[in-house]
Amino acid sequence: MSDRDRENLAELIERLYDSENADGVVEDVRRGEQLLRDNPAPEPDRELIADIKAEITLLLPARRAKLARRRTYKRAAAAAAILIAAWTGASLFNTGSPGPGQMAAASLIPTAIWESDDIAADDENLAVFAAEIDQIENEVMILESGDDAYASDRTVEELEIELIVVRSDFWKE
Repeated sequence: MSDRDRENLAELIERLYDSENADGVVEDVRRGEQLLRDNPAPEPDRELIADIKAEITLLLPARRAKLARRRTYKRAAAAAAILIAAWTGASLFNTGSPGPGQMAAASLIPTAIWESDDIAADDENLAVFAAEIDQIENEVMILESGDDAYASDRTVEELEIELIVVRSDFWKE
């Protein structure tokens, strides 16, 4: 430690401790530095360093693949949510308005569907919508499970293609 550094350290310690204790703390720091100089740390073995580097080299590609798969799942889920929101919005807002002199119905849900026990089965649009949600949910669950017997690169490619379609001219159609 240089003289200036020692002076700065002594000044700092004097601010934190009273003058009686400050000299002891400065002496403790000086002795600690001397012990570190007298007993340098051993250098690691070159073979150990080479083994660690080889292990890291083997683990990095697997980690990258796992991170890429996780990003794909998140993108697929986001694409599915966007598709669902767009399809629902298009279905709700594309009902058409009644012409002049025509009366619009006050009910949002037809009476036959309202009185039914299974609304999802009676409403065709809702049934298709529920089936698509189930399909996307099953695909994501299979991909997240990491079971290679069911999850293939083909499924990941299909999800990526769906994502590309959503990001392309989908909104202009």
